Amino acid sequence: MNDSYLDPRLLLLGGPDRFTRQVERLLGQLGYADIANIDGSGDKGGDLLASIAGTQWVLQCKWQRRGSVPQAGVNEVSEAMDHYRAERGVVVTNLAPSRDADTRRQALARIGQRIDFWTGHDLTQLWEQSPDRGPRIRLRDYQREAVTALIDDLDTEGRALLVLATGLGKTVVGGEVISHHLDLDPTADILVAAHTKDLVAQLERALWRHLPKTVKTQILTGDEKTADLRGVTFATVASALNAALSGYRPSLVMVDETHHVGEDGHYSALLDELKDSSQFGVTATPWRGDRYDIEDHFGPASYKLGIEEGMRRGYLAQVDYRLFVDNIDWDVVKDVSRRAYSMKELNSRLFLPQRDEAVRDELLAAWNSTLDPRAIVFCQTIEHAERMAELLSRTPEWRSTKAVHTGPGMSMRERQLRLLDFRAGRIPILTAVDILNEGVDVPDINIICFARVTHSRRIFVQQLGRGLRLREGKHKVIALDFVSDLRRVAAVLNLRRQTGADEIEVIPDVPLPQISFSDAKAESLLEQWILDAASLETANDDARLQFIDPEIPAS
Repeated sequence: MNDSYLDPRLLLLGGPDRFTRQVERLLGQLGYADIANIDGSGDKGGDLLASIAGTQWVLQCKWQRRGSVPQAGVNEVSEAMDHYRAERGVVVTNLAPSRDADTRRQALARIGQRIDFWTGHDLTQLWEQSPDRGPRIRLRDYQREAVTALIDDLDTEGRALLVLATGLGKTVVGGEVISHHLDLDPTADILVAAHTKDLVAQLERALWRHLPKTVKTQILTGDEKTADLRGVTFATVASALNAALSGYRPSLVMVDETHHVGEDGHYSALLDELKDSSQFGVTATPWRGDRYDIEDHFGPASYKLGIEEGMRRGYLAQVDYRLFVDNIDWDVVKDVSRRAYSMKELNSRLFLPQRDEAVRDELLAAWNSTLDPRAIVFCQTIEHAERMAELLSRTPEWRSTKAVHTGPGMSMRERQLRLLDFRAGRIPILTAVDILNEGVDVPDINIICFARVTHSRRIFVQQLGRGLRLREGKHKVIALDFVSDLRRVAAVLNLRRQTGADEIEVIPDVPLPQISFSDAKAESLLEQWILDAASLETANDDARLQFIDPEIPAS
């Protein structure tokens, strides 16, 4: 067991939180599906949920430095089984159950509630019986091309960069590159760096299936520390930098959401400190708010596949994009040719505020026309997200709608529970600001609503990408955009233009995005303006705009 992440010594050193995550990894190796870590306050007595062969399981993980698991542990699992409607329950411990716990387990068995114990010895046996690694992932053709391209650049240049649109599997490609590295050297130390603790935890879970079971993993953040960095370490950038300054030298470094790498700061310091390590970055959105180009560090993209080409090749869901622009102030339109408004000034004057009730009504219409609807509403501010959640919850079928954000009054645990309830269908709609853009695992959705959000090219692509993943029974995503920024119109029109371009390969019978405006008069005007300012999509707030007298169609 010395090569096992379930080695009793490692379990004892890791503490209770790490123990739960190691059991979570074991469940994946054993073939369990729909695994959810719900550990924390308010978990109703369960730490892990999972299913196998159509049976729902709930597990309570009891790490102890000494002694045995008391009867209360069995009672907690019993409560969790009732709450989560699970048929099987398990008390998992690194040690052993007490006699009282076993007596309580037997009493529950007599009334039909089956609860098992997995002890430290059982965990050892389960690990030994599990396959060395899960089934090899069947890569799509472009994913195979991307893996090969990244490996080639790492071999020749020591640097590589992947740009792959949200929904196309950039983490899968990154995981396969790491897997290849470990095939060549099973003892290699590898660093996966990201900018938030949530993203670090998500990456560890996502990459387990790419690793042999003999390769241990660990998390390194401000909250979690470990002295043993052998294997694959998932770390926030600041913690990774501290480790590197203390002598940590992985042979391979993966940087997720690489657009966060700038010319200076923690990322640049980390990558400079580890300049002798092979390094590759992955991102869906390579654009930054400043002038720094991430290719300056990683080199030209080894492989690139954007949203537009992903749609045209049939790897992303069809988009039914509806822009609501019947809130234009036409008096401003008549005046705009005589003034050089800044982008910020023009947006504030041109678009009259949309009422939240109008957003709700259009969302309801889309909801009623969608099979098995699941929706996210992106809002301007935390206060707006809370207000929209309260408004939407007045509709009977949406009464469980919740907001999710990082503001005061909402703990990380509460966010996790709301995401879990959304994934399970107990919450029909989530309202959010930008927490769901990256680094948070949310299920596939088929309705996205932009409720007056300001435009950022990167955030637009991230948020739209939340609805583009294909799944069985899903054919399209409806995007409702209540426009309050001219740059958003430019982005959508550019999307329509690029997906219709002749030079990109098109798979026959793959439907292209359907983009419609709520007001034909406004559509005609805005198309004129977009043609007049080709770089409008990426203009900053201070950019001065001058348009010729527009041809305003008759009402």
